[in-house]
Amino acid sequence: MSISANLIGLGAALGSGMLIGIERERRKGEASAHALAGVRSFALVALCGALAQTIDPALTLMAALMVVALNVVGYYRASAQESGMVTQLALFASFLLGVNAVGHPQLSAGLAVLVASMLNLRAPLHHFIRVTLKSGELRDGLILAGAALVIWPLLPDAANSWLLGVNPRRMWGLVVVLMALQAVAHVAMRMAGPRMGLALTGLASGFVSSVAATADMGRRYRREPSLLGACAAAALLSNVATYLLLFVVVLTIAPGQLLSLAPTLACALLATALVSAALLRAASTPVRPPARGGRVFSIRQSVVFALILSGATALMAYANAYLGTAAATLGALLVGLVDVHAAASSILSLADSGVLTPAAARHILLFALAANTSSKLAAAAAGGGRLFLRRVGWGLVAILLAASLPSLLAIW
Repeated sequence: MSISANLIGLGAALGSGMLIGIERERRKGEASAHALAGVRSFALVALCGALAQTIDPALTLMAALMVVALNVVGYYRASAQESGMVTQLALFASFLLGVNAVGHPQLSAGLAVLVASMLNLRAPLHHFIRVTLKSGELRDGLILAGAALVIWPLLPDAANSWLLGVNPRRMWGLVVVLMALQAVAHVAMRMAGPRMGLALTGLASGFVSSVAATADMGRRYRREPSLLGACAAAALLSNVATYLLLFVVVLTIAPGQLLSLAPTLACALLATALVSAALLRAASTPVRPPARGGRVFSIRQSVVFALILSGATALMAYANAYLGTAAATLGALLVGLVDVHAAASSILSLADSGVLTPAAARHILLFALAANTSSKLAAAAAGGGRLFLRRVGWGLVAILLAASLPSLLAIW
C-alpha cells in the first residue's frame, strides 16, 4: 500500500479509537472507582491494531492476544460497580476497527460511530428493553424476524403450477410486508399518540391494501369507541397511498396512458387529502389513551389476505391469457373488489398493447375503482359497524365522484 493510503488508515483507526474512548471516558468519570480504560487507551489500542496490520499481518494475532490478556486482567480487577463486560468488548472492538481501517478506513469510521452511539444510548436501550417493550411485543418481533429472515429466503422464487402460477416467495414476502405494516402501526400508536399514530398507520397501510386498512380501522374503533374520528380519518388516508401507487403503476406499465389518466387520479388524490384532513381535524382526542397490550400483528389476517390477493392476481393472468379480452376486463372488475392495483395492471397492459383505447381503459379503471370502493364500504361495515360506515362512507363516495369528474365533464 502507498504511504498516503497507510496514513489514511492510521488516521481512521486513531479517530475510531478516540471516538469510542471519549464515550467510555465519560462513563468512567461517572463511576466511583477506577475503570479499565479511557480515551487514551482506546485510541492506542486502535492505533496498535492498525500498525500491526500495516507492518506485518502476523503481528496482528500477537496484538490481538495482548488485548485479550489486558481485558482479562482488567475484568478481574474491576470493582463491583464496573462488573460488566461492555468496556472490555468495546476495547477489543476498537482493536478490530483499527486493524480493518488499514484496508477499509471508511467502514471502520462508520462502524466506530455506530459503536459509540450504541454505548452512549445505554440508559434508553435498557429502559426500552426492560420497561417499554412488553413480552408479547418481543414474541411478535421474533416471529416477524423468523418470517423475514428464516422462512422467506428458503421459499422457491419461481411460479408454482400447484398454486396457479403464484410465486411462493413473493406471496410470503407480501405476508411479511403486511405484518411489518401492522407492527409499524403498533409502534406509531405508542409513539405519536392515538390521532397522529392512526393517521400514519392508515397512510402506510394503504400501500399494501386500503381495503384491509379500512377493515382494520373499523376493528380498532370497535375496541376503542373514543377513536371513531381518528380511525375514520386513518381509513380514508389509506386512499392517498392507493392513488399514489396507481400513478406508479401507470408510469411503470403504460407511461403513454398517463396523460389520459392523470386528471382522474389527480382529482381522486386531491379529494382524498381534503376529506381525510377534514375528518382528522374534527377528530377529538380520546379522554383516555387506547389500550397498549395485545398482539403487534395478526398472522392469520396477513396470510389470508396475501392468499386472496395472490389468487386474484393469478386468476386475472389466466383470464387474460386463455379467455380473451372480454373475460380479462370482467376479471379486472372482479379483481378490483380485492386490489385495485392488480386490476389496474391488467387494464393498463391491455391499453398499452392497443387492445383498449385510452378512453375505454379510463372507463374500465373507474369501474374497478367503484368495485374497490364497494369493498371498502363492506369492510367498513363489517369491521366497524353502522356508525363507522356512516363516518367513512361519505368520504369514500366523495373520492369516487371526484375520480369520475373528468370523465363526466368529457361526456358533457
